[in-house]
Amino acid sequence: MKRLPLLLTFTVVFLLSIKKTYAQYYFYDNESYDTPLMYELGASFGVMNCLTDIGGNKGLGGKYFKDLNIGTTQVNGSIYLSATYKEAIGLRIEGSFGNVKAYDSVLAKVKSTTMGRYERNLSFTSRITEISAIAEFYPVFLFINWLARDDYPPRVSPYLMAGIGYFAFNPQTILNGKLVDLQPLRTEGQGFAEYPDRKPYKLQQINFPVGVGFKYDVSPMLNLRAEFLYRILTTDYLDDLSTKYVDPEIFAKYFTGTQLNNAIELSDRRSRTNPMYPVNPDGGQIRGNPK
Repeated sequence: MKRLPLLLTFTVVFLLSIKKTYAQYYFYDNESYDTPLMYELGASFGVMNCLTDIGGNKGLGGKYFKDLNIGTTQVNGSIYLSATYKEAIGLRIEGSFGNVKAYDSVLAKVKSTTMGRYERNLSFTSRITEISAIAEFYPVFLFINWLARDDYPPRVSPYLMAGIGYFAFNPQTILNGKLVDLQPLRTEGQGFAEYPDRKPYKLQQINFPVGVGFKYDVSPMLNLRAEFLYRILTTDYLDDLSTKYVDPEIFAKYFTGTQLNNAIELSDRRSRTNPMYPVNPDGGQIRGNPK
């Protein structure tokens, strides 16, 4: 497996937070308080999507937003606790949860242009659970504090975000009407002696959230946020797909029974879309793109 931090999920969230603050009056009215450190407790409701090998749009496919399938967008949510120093720099601890999914069948209308991606006929869904530490930078307040001015800052505050997260996922797909876990099936020979360069992937990984947001102070005790978060992953197997097909006969050396049948069936699904599709029975053909 090649590890490339190019796959991502993104989240658009609308955050509702309550501030608990103490000290003197500040900013735009005489009902707000001025203290160097303020705390917020908030919750979010938004949407989550992913950009992986599976699905996409016309052409060969790539790592950019043209291959994002808006129709697979899922609901997500989070809760967080943050501390902000002088309204300029903040740190929040956040727990997020949601789902992502993708499927090659979305390419049906443009299949003649997709170089076999439609015929690959793979799909996945995964629940995402994440805990992250995210720094927030408020350029307006950083500038005001640098000038040491007493101007009233605006109620609308843009900010930048960057941090580190630890997330759990579990790619699954539907087989015979039931959800099947893909990681235990080693669909690309991960961990097999025949493919020493393909290591099993863990279902808990590190990621790096980056993004932008806008905060609007409704009252001294309440603000609203709108955010876009882009998560750079350290695994290429969010969708259980990265490199080349394996020889299906090899699975019998490692699995038996239902697990063997599922591994053979779900590692290569091209015959389901086209029984005459030219398949190398010994594997080796391109299944995914590690880039």
